[in-house]
Amino acid sequence: MKLYTKTGDNGQTGLIGGTRVPKNDVRLEAYGTVDELNSFIGLLTTCSIHEDEILILRYIQNKLFAIGSQLATDTTKVELNSASILDESSVLLIENEIDRLDEKLPELTSFILPGGSQAAAFCHICRTITRRAERRLFDMSSVYCVDSKVFVFFNRLSDYFFVLSRFLNFNSGCEEIYWKK
Repeated sequence: MKLYTKTGDNGQTGLIGGTRVPKNDVRLEAYGTVDELNSFIGLLTTCSIHEDEILILRYIQNKLFAIGSQLATDTTKVELNSASILDESSVLLIENEIDRLDEKLPELTSFILPGGSQAAAFCHICRTITRRAERRLFDMSSVYCVDSKVFVFFNRLSDYFFVLSRFLNFNSGCEEIYWKK
């Protein structure tokens, strides 16, 4: 099988189920942003961070891949693959990680600016892409059905990247950069 199919040369692409849609369809904007986030998480894993955090990030990457599959499926034509369905435990795992990291950090008393260590800066990029993906998901939900658990997952995920950035700065001895009024 060749990598290129030439079927998208005219500005359309195929969904799971065979439906052809324009490449700027709101659905593609949503799962394309999820894919972009997944790529930046991959970049984050190349930083010098502890294996525990890398394991969580790989878990998140796998969930994002499953969500992308869900978003790319035309459920009017085919059923979702069971591997594409998000369950409550995914959100719970992210919440537990947020709590675990946050309890190790000093209280936040001011807004912080993105930065500090390289890994923390990448976390902030992941956080902002997560927020954009969430907006694209809401755009998509005005046209197509989107599982409500996906919205909850993305909302928690942006919080996770925020607390992970703080945790990585704290562990590496980098000071947080506080917003000056």
